[in-house]
Amino acid sequence: MKIGIAADHAGFEQKAQLSKQLKAMGYIVTDYGALNYDPSDDYPDIIVPLALAISGGEVEKGIAVCGSGVGVSVAANKFPGVRAALITETYSAHQGVEHDDMNLMCLGGRVIGPALLLELTNAFLQARYIPEERFQRRLDKVIALERQARNLK
Repeated sequence: MKIGIAADHAGFEQKAQLSKQLKAMGYIVTDYGALNYDPSDDYPDIIVPLALAISGGEVEKGIAVCGSGVGVSVAANKFPGVRAALITETYSAHQGVEHDDMNLMCLGGRVIGPALLLELTNAFLQARYIPEERFQRRLDKVIALERQARNLK
């Protein structure tokens, strides 16, 4: 599976560690930045390359880390086809994929430790969307909302 990963300064070290762990587990990992630690970088700038990669189908799933995870989640959801959520516990890490086809997990580098970060990542990456009628009906409504919002511009 191709995974994209990105982080601002507040998640830079966690991203580097997680990238190593994912590669050791056999995932193909593309680092979309930041590539250098910069304490003045901004999460909206950092999420753009990863969100575009997800939107364009270059990667199947993505992981983004900022201080709380909130900023990258908000910014990423502005891109067509990106379904990002802030995740802090294991149930939502897999349920978000299984029921809502979440394709970008957002994490707080200043909020969760490395063991939980890896646990959440494993739950997220191992989960698969369940194309059950009720889940697909809801996902179709979300996709329709996205199209409708694009037409308002």
